[in-house]
Amino acid sequence: MVSTDQNKNQHKLIFTSIVFPSKSSEQNALLLTESIRAFAGSLSKNPIWCFVPNSGKQLSTSVKNKLLGMNITLMPFDVDYDILRFPFMAQILAATLAESMARDETDIIAWLGTNTIVLQEPKEFLLKDEKNLGYRPVHHTLIGSRYDEPLDPFWTLIYRYCEVPMNRIFPMTTHVDGTRIRPYFNAGLLITRPEKHLLTVWHDTFFRVYKEPIFQKFYQQDNRYTVFMHQAVLAGVILSTLATDDMQELPPKYNYPLHLHAEDATEDRPSSLEELVTFRHEGFYEDTEWIKKMPAKETLKQWIAERLLE
Repeated sequence: MVSTDQNKNQHKLIFTSIVFPSKSSEQNALLLTESIRAFAGSLSKNPIWCFVPNSGKQLSTSVKNKLLGMNITLMPFDVDYDILRFPFMAQILAATLAESMARDETDIIAWLGTNTIVLQEPKEFLLKDEKNLGYRPVHHTLIGSRYDEPLDPFWTLIYRYCEVPMNRIFPMTTHVDGTRIRPYFNAGLLITRPEKHLLTVWHDTFFRVYKEPIFQKFYQQDNRYTVFMHQAVLAGVILSTLATDDMQELPPKYNYPLHLHAEDATEDRPSSLEELVTFRHEGFYEDTEWIKKMPAKETLKQWIAERLLE
């Protein structure tokens, strides 16, 4: 029997993500959704929406049936595949749809990269009443702006196009390399209130600015600007839309990058994955020796192995 508190939580938060009709994305979606159902505690029965871009391909029948069997809602959506040549376009579109569809359905949405696995009840997803965004910093600096250095030309443009008030700039520390940077939020974990329209503003701003000629030289100079443009615009939008007091940084046990575990020299580096609430990965199962290399106990490794597609 589900407790009153559990029923309340189920109406308070919806998990959302995206799944593409490809083996790796379908595998990721199964690991994400099954981990929520198995390990998310009082949130394990909450709604899960998976957005599926319409294309010539369909989700495999077996994976679709497994998702539906877990009471996962599949949300097909149309997309112009010409624009998807630019990285992470589909994710921006799906996140915006999730926000717009959830406004009358829930207080909070958890937008999760499909390459997420949940290992404990993510209690911090239930934001404090005065908070409108739960986030984690980026994994490492890459194109980020170091807080103790002058603002570079790229971030100067991001702040200008996103109309960022300079008094909202604050320091944060990257997840793995421990660098003090200006705000740069990981786009693969966003806990938001649909009523605030944050993801819609992200969508609208991104589509307004990403083709601007002034950004083209950065794309040509370093492909990382192309890959992470969506995340840079997200940072600008968050800073222009929300005051610092509106934001809630989640603990390092959330959104931990398994694929960077060997590089992690911080004091928060877990000795075993069981210490984490959620982690991200880059398809660890593609490595035939993943069981040997994964820093986890045999019980978790077996649970994962039993859910891998052949």
